[in-house]
Amino acid sequence: MATPDGRERTYRLYVPPGLAEGEAVPLLVALHGGTGSGAQFAENSGFDAVADREGFIVVYPDGTPIAGTRALVWNGGACCGPAREDLQDVDDVGFLSALIEALVAGYPVDADRVYVTGHSNGAIMSYRMACEAADRVTAAAFQAGTIEIGDCDPARPISVLAIHGTGDTSIPIDGGSGQGLTQHPFASPQESIATMARLDGCDATPVESVDPENPDVTHRVWSGCDGGVTVELLLVEGASHSWMGHPAPRFLAEPYADLDASATVWEFLAAHG
Repeated sequence: MATPDGRERTYRLYVPPGLAEGEAVPLLVALHGGTGSGAQFAENSGFDAVADREGFIVVYPDGTPIAGTRALVWNGGACCGPAREDLQDVDDVGFLSALIEALVAGYPVDADRVYVTGHSNGAIMSYRMACEAADRVTAAAFQAGTIEIGDCDPARPISVLAIHGTGDTSIPIDGGSGQGLTQHPFASPQESIATMARLDGCDATPVESVDPENPDVTHRVWSGCDGGVTVELLLVEGASHSWMGHPAPRFLAEPYADLDASATVWEFLAAHG
């Protein structure tokens, strides 16, 4: 599709068979990680199967290619690769907003239930959509993301869930360059989600608990937010950068097996409309 920045962009769309006739359903915008692709994230996340089970449409947009490769990246602000801010004027907020508008117009999509998710660079882009396109996106939930723009100013309060592994060496839980390909000095994931809580007018101190069924998982919940939204963080002890609970591409570390990131993301998003 043609985009506001004059580019031609591509995406993979999955519409489950057997959606109820005449019923508007949610739309999930699923953003691949840096050097990934829409097709790769569809395979590694398993969101098609979740869409079949739960009855929603899912779209997997493609980022901007790194020159001479099929590896794709998003302009999440200061990250990542050739798409990052001020290099090629890549307007990914414009692209994703136009894609959402086209899908709402062309498919039985409920415009009040448009959600965004992503992994790594895709999670960073999810944060940017929450910051800059809250008028189009209902809620965001993702794994391994940070805020990489200087000014996050959501148009309205927006619910956000961040999932992060304490063993993530690509985007360390306390921020910094880590051991990933970019060597970018990432913002702190913990501070990023706390920033969203502050912007949403939530209580300053989150309620923290350990999952009684999985002691690796610590859950922080900010309540009292404006507009009845919630902001949450799932910290997973020892979990790597890879999308949890699903097979990882060969160049990523072994994924944490005892939490299904796709199911967790959808459970959070489906509760916000």
